[in-house]
Amino acid sequence: MHDQTPAAPPRPTTPHETPGLEGGLERLFFGARWICAPLYFGLTAGLLVILVKFLQTAWALVRNSYTLEFDDVFVGILDMIDLVLLANLLLIVMFAGYENFVSKLDVRNHRDFPDWIGHVTFGDIKIKLMASIVAMSAIHVLADFIRVNDISSRTLGWSVGIHLAFVVSGLMLALMDRMMEDPASQENTRPEQH
Repeated sequence: MHDQTPAAPPRPTTPHETPGLEGGLERLFFGARWICAPLYFGLTAGLLVILVKFLQTAWALVRNSYTLEFDDVFVGILDMIDLVLLANLLLIVMFAGYENFVSKLDVRNHRDFPDWIGHVTFGDIKIKLMASIVAMSAIHVLADFIRVNDISSRTLGWSVGIHLAFVVSGLMLALMDRMMEDPASQENTRPEQH
């Protein structure tokens, strides 16, 4: 006959601290992560610069809207989209980088707290960074195609070549990240076969 009493949950282990010089060095080494905090905060200056450039582009479009050709309006709007993508990328790096490498954000109870922040890993940051670069590169290629009569074939060729290099780099980065994933997590994400 089997005993039906449930097994007691394992006791949480208390963290042990390494004594002496080694422990002090480890705490100092661990605390050094705070050196990165001002760097992430400093990226807000980049956000301010992007905001200024966005407002300049928007004002130039509005001010010259009666005299601009459609292609120029289209390129101006693409420039604005490019700046928005850059600002979004900057936010991803700021929030996810800080949370992954410095400290957890203590604002989870805020009603506007984005759900993605706690789920973006370092691998995700790399993929999102590369995807944003590819998207921005595609916008520049599209803008070059719109102005195809105003630019040289050499410039257009370089633009397409650089974009393709970004696409290939992004695919290789995603493939390497996929190969480095934990096999157990790949099994959990694989659809069940009946």
